[in-house]
Amino acid sequence: MHVLLIHQAFASIDEGGGTRHFELARYLIRQGHQFTIITSPISYLTGKTTGSSHKWIERQHPIEGMTIITCYTYPALHKSFFHRLINFISFMVSSTLAGLGVDHVDLVWGTSPPIFQGVTAWFLARLKRVPFLFEVRDLWPEFAISVGVLKNNLIIRASEWLERFLYSHADHVMVNSPGYIDHVKQHGAKQVSLLPNGADPDMFPQDNNGEHFRQRYQLEQKFLVSYAGAHGVSNDLGIVLETANLLRQFDDIQFIFMGDGKDKPALQQQAQEMQLNNVTFLPTLPKMEMAEALAASNACIAILKPIESFTKTYPNKVFDYMAAGRPVILAIDGVIRKVVEDANAGIPVSPGSAKELAEAVKYLSSNPERAWQMGASGREYLIKNFNRQDLANQLAGILEMMLRRKL
Repeated sequence: MHVLLIHQAFASIDEGGGTRHFELARYLIRQGHQFTIITSPISYLTGKTTGSSHKWIERQHPIEGMTIITCYTYPALHKSFFHRLINFISFMVSSTLAGLGVDHVDLVWGTSPPIFQGVTAWFLARLKRVPFLFEVRDLWPEFAISVGVLKNNLIIRASEWLERFLYSHADHVMVNSPGYIDHVKQHGAKQVSLLPNGADPDMFPQDNNGEHFRQRYQLEQKFLVSYAGAHGVSNDLGIVLETANLLRQFDDIQFIFMGDGKDKPALQQQAQEMQLNNVTFLPTLPKMEMAEALAASNACIAILKPIESFTKTYPNKVFDYMAAGRPVILAIDGVIRKVVEDANAGIPVSPGSAKELAEAVKYLSSNPERAWQMGASGREYLIKNFNRQDLANQLAGILEMMLRRKL
C-alpha cells in the first residue's frame, strides 16, 4: 500500500517535535507499505526554516520506502495570527501542487492541526479516487477559540464550517484521544477510530542514567524536574516559573525547560526578571537525544491551561515520560489524568496551581524510592497499553479496512 501523508509539522527522529508519524510510518514500512510525506521546511516549534528556503521543492529518502517532499511555505509562522494564517494557506496550496505529482497512491492521510492541510488531503484523495483518512490530533478550532487565539466571528464560523466539511467528507476519521470521539461524531464524522498517542519503550533504554546530560549542563547533584515540549500559549509555563520561585530556597532542585515556541523568549525574560537560578532553558532536542535527557530527569511535568477543552486531550509528552520510566507531575484534568492515575505513574495536581505543583515536586524529591516506583509503574502500563508497535499494527488494520471498503 502506498500512503500519501500531508503533514505540515512532520518531524523525523533526528529533529525536534512530535515524531509519532515518522515512527508509525517506519513500522508500517517494515510490513511492506510505502509512504510519501509532504511537509513544510518551517519548524512548527521555532518558526525557523529547517531546509533550503530558496527551493520550491526538495525530496529526501531517509529510509527505504519513505519519501519526504518538502515544499515552499510562507516563513513568518510566529509573527502574528495573520501571518500564521498565510503560512497555513501557503502550505495548503503548495502541498496540493506537490501532491499532484505523486503517482500510484492507494490512500491519502491528512492530519490536523493545522486543519487547512486537510483540504489538500481531501482534494488529492478525490482527484486520485482513493480513500481519505482524516486524523484529528487537536480539536481545532475549539482549542484556538478557548485560548483566545481565534476571536473574529467570521473566521470562527468559517473554521467551524471547514471542520464539519472535512469530518463529513472523510472516508474515515481517526482521533488520538478518547475525549475527541463524541466531538467529531457530533460534527459530522461517520466512521471513527481511536489510535491513541503512545511511545516506543525501546527508544528509552533503562540502563541509561543520563550521566552525560547532567555533566554537559553541570547538573550532577541536582534533583531535575523537566518539561519537554512546546512553549506556547496553551502550555501555561508561567505557572512552572511560579513553582520554581516557590522552591528557590531548595538548592538541590533544578527546573529544565526543553523545547521551543512563540512564548519562549517571554518566559526566559520572566525567569531573568525573577532571578530564578533554579531554571535552565535548553533548545528542542531531537527524539534520539530525548532518551538521555529524560533519563537524567528525576520527575517530569505535563501542563496545560485550566480550560475545559484541554480535559479531552492525550498529550504526547506524558507517554514519553512514562516510557522513560519517570514519574509524571500532571497539571491537566480529564482523560489523561485517568491514564496517569490508572497507571499509578505520578501525581496529578490542579491545573493553574503553582502551590500544588511545588508540593508535588517537594514530595518526589524527598521520596526518591516512591518516585522510582511511580516511574516503573508508568513504564509497565505504557508497554501493555500504549506501545507504539502495537498502535502501528492497529493503524495498519485501519488502513487495510479502508481499502477493502473501497473495493
